Amino acid sequence: MAIQPIAFLDLVTPHRELEEELVEVFRGAIRSAAFVGGPQVEAFEREFAEYCGAPFCVGVANGTDAVRFALMASGVGPGDAVVTVSHTFIATVEAISQAGAGAEFVDIDERTYCMSPDALSQYLNACAKDEATDRPLGRRTGKPIKAVLPVHLYGQVADMDAILAIAASHGLLVIEDACQAHGAEYRSADGGWRRAGTFGKAAAFSFYPGKNLGACGEAGAVTTDDEQVATTIRMLRDHGQARKYYHDLEGYNGRLDAIQAACLRVKLRHLDAWNAGRRAAAARYAELLRGAPGIVVPFEPITSRPVHHLYVVRSRDRDGLAEHLRSQGVFTALHYPVPVHLQKCYLEWGYTAGSLPVTECVASEILSLPMFPGLTEEQQQRVAVAIDSFHAVQQAV
Repeated sequence: MAIQPIAFLDLVTPHRELEEELVEVFRGAIRSAAFVGGPQVEAFEREFAEYCGAPFCVGVANGTDAVRFALMASGVGPGDAVVTVSHTFIATVEAISQAGAGAEFVDIDERTYCMSPDALSQYLNACAKDEATDRPLGRRTGKPIKAVLPVHLYGQVADMDAILAIAASHGLLVIEDACQAHGAEYRSADGGWRRAGTFGKAAAFSFYPGKNLGACGEAGAVTTDDEQVATTIRMLRDHGQARKYYHDLEGYNGRLDAIQAACLRVKLRHLDAWNAGRRAAAARYAELLRGAPGIVVPFEPITSRPVHHLYVVRSRDRDGLAEHLRSQGVFTALHYPVPVHLQKCYLEWGYTAGSLPVTECVASEILSLPMFPGLTEEQQQRVAVAIDSFHAVQQAV
């Protein structure tokens, strides 16, 4: 009997379990013809804001819109620069460019893979000052830096106390890319635990289907504690309308679909349980892979309660390991093999290999193992055995 392959991600099972509730959502939309905006969107915004612990939430069409609108509504635009990381999905940087600003990169922490506060501080301290704004001038763009955009990567919150303090010392805003961090928590210096989406001026979330909280299509949201930012995003997502056919600014068509909002409301009730399943799976991996030769498992600071959107290990022979696992029926993925600063579309920016050494080293070694709430102990044991057998094969060569 053939061994059942282990999928990298199982999106079928949770949707089968929720099938009747989700079908009822669609049935309700058909019967009411409420497809754009309306009570489902408003209810999800209230519920997700409460879940995160944020005063305001505005639903938008996708995570890229969420980052772009968060920047724009916070006052970032043409003539500004934004400091972020290159070890992220390209949407983080696309949003900066599409807001009219220029991106500046700093390196990541080698253990958490999130923005390194030390690298951020060193970069900003080395920048010249803009006489007009007294803000640091981006070393690539020459533009005054307006904001810092840390990415809560793989479900772990960046070191926000340090990042917020550094940004404040230079007069900069902080906007969170929380697109992979639904429900992730961080313990601030005061000892209190807070969820991603409550630290900066605003925070962006993606509800792409594979996220911890995923829609049945595209969706996103911005959380903020600033009512004016929320009001501006509501206009930006709807062609700049303050009310129907009265346009206070030029906006976009970036509204959250009502059916997606209703699906997200169904799924939000299960998010904590799903995140608990991911945490349990991560703990099992850590135990099973303890001492595995050549494998670096994820690091969890004591200030972090990650939600393990991805479980990413490192191996110097990443490609060989991935191929071996595939031959054993274990499917993996890469997040992300080419850093943004080395992508073809940004070659004109002048970054070269060696510009961000930690980012580039990590990108060459990372491998995402199967991770989803329903991942079983037996499946994880098979993954661990396959990893061990790879080391045995290497030793035999």
